[in-house]
Amino acid sequence: MGEGTQVNGATKGAIVGGVFLAMLGGAGYGVYTLVGDDGGDGGGGGGGETTTQAGKGSGPVGEKDAAKTAKAFLAAWAAGDERVAADLTNNAAAAQAAVGGFRTKAYVSKAVITPGTPNGATVPFKVEAEITYEGTTKPLAYDSQLTVVRGVTSGKPLVDWQPSVIHPQLQKDEALRAGAPASPPVKAVDRNGEELTAEKYPSLRQVLDELRQTYGGRSGGRAGAEVWIEPAAKEAPKRTLLTLVEGEPSTLKTYLDAKVQAAAEQAVTKFPEASVVAVQPSNGHILAVANNRKDGFNAAMRGTRAPGSTMKIVTAAMLLDRGLVAADKPAECPKTVTWGREFHNLKNFDLPPGTNFATSFARSCNTAFIKQIKPVNDDSALPKEATEVFGIDLDWKTGIKSTDGKVPPATGAAAAAEYIGQGQITMNPLNVASITATARTGVFRQPLLVSPELDGRTIAKAERRMKSSVQQQLVGMMKLTASSGTAREAMAPVRGSDKGAKTGSAEVGGAGDSPDSWFTGYSGDVAAAAMVEGGGHGGEAAGPVVAQVLNAG
Repeated sequence: MGEGTQVNGATKGAIVGGVFLAMLGGAGYGVYTLVGDDGGDGGGGGGGETTTQAGKGSGPVGEKDAAKTAKAFLAAWAAGDERVAADLTNNAAAAQAAVGGFRTKAYVSKAVITPGTPNGATVPFKVEAEITYEGTTKPLAYDSQLTVVRGVTSGKPLVDWQPSVIHPQLQKDEALRAGAPASPPVKAVDRNGEELTAEKYPSLRQVLDELRQTYGGRSGGRAGAEVWIEPAAKEAPKRTLLTLVEGEPSTLKTYLDAKVQAAAEQAVTKFPEASVVAVQPSNGHILAVANNRKDGFNAAMRGTRAPGSTMKIVTAAMLLDRGLVAADKPAECPKTVTWGREFHNLKNFDLPPGTNFATSFARSCNTAFIKQIKPVNDDSALPKEATEVFGIDLDWKTGIKSTDGKVPPATGAAAAAEYIGQGQITMNPLNVASITATARTGVFRQPLLVSPELDGRTIAKAERRMKSSVQQQLVGMMKLTASSGTAREAMAPVRGSDKGAKTGSAEVGGAGDSPDSWFTGYSGDVAAAAMVEGGGHGGEAAGPVVAQVLNAG
């Protein structure tokens, strides 16, 4: 493995994986000569195809061509010749802008880029750069990779251009930048004054970035200098990669609880694509937000997935509210029921005649709920209950971006699906945790991450509180679910007797896909909800996540 470029002022040379660079000028960039592996003649700094690209061909790109193309591209990039680098890719315009911006907009003053051993057409490499901004220089090192493909028209091996070639965290239409950010830094602290950092709580990185963007300029502080990822959307927060000059942060108090957040962070690592939120039912304060996802998306607060049978909390409240069922009265639970199409229970189970509604709820009987559609005789009943009592779709302003739950009006089979949390209903763990908090107290309190007094934002209010008799029955059914129903195994480790839960699984793909695992529960004055995409049934994946969080509350 050869050395990379190291230049400052005078003409110097370096070999990068067999590619020799002869450079002129300051700051590590200039003209260069490429000497191919086969000892052929070198081309000039203009980047002629005869020396920088392999010849035309067909079929998959082999390791030799991949290595040769990668070395030439990385050499041009290291030398700051964006035109030659771009011509070695299958998207010259995007590559030229990104490679040029690496020097002029990310302020990279020196670059050592070392290719690794190809794995087929994919070539890993290491970047060791120095960023110099207004007299301050700091190193930035990272690993990335590129893949070599054949040009569609030329057949030549070309770097398949992706933003992640420049930096592995770059996504579509994002860019690497350096300078003085618009928002001063903030020191976010939990409800007890303990500092919350992305290093200690990785799930909070995006949350902390959003808090800084929104509140950094409101409470003093002074911006320093940083290297960041510029997002594609203007309203999205910048993601800081490196601090060049420390700013003066202001302190921002959140409602998060460091102890509960730590438990949430640990809990989601047990399952891929897992998200969890904990809230305090007595005031709506968000205690924890955690995600374990490959895409870094804050699905805990911004997801839009069908919540499965956790929605039965709202459906049950609506049925109790209308006097159509009672916890201690019989509710028929046959194997199947038809309303627009046939619906069935998990593994086609049924319950004996005379089984009460509380048991049907605890066992998560789909047919017991769907059979009530005809007596309800109102397609708007479920959306009304969701909005008027549980505050769903009332434009929550938590302090950062979040997505409201949706319960659209539906008829026929679509309405039947919504009764059991499928169809067009969309939720995220924040929404479902709030639903549980509302059931726990009988009053909707909009979830809050930071105090509304910071910016005077309007907090959503539900039209009415839950009837006392409905709330008592609902809590009793959730307790039964936790003690002897589908949530029993997951809730067994949760300390104390004041606890309730509801499981859910949502089929979101084809018949062969594993359903999303949903689970929500409360213990004392903590309510939590979790979702594990493709995790199976509620108690299997999401259940243990919620239980661990509740035990920390």
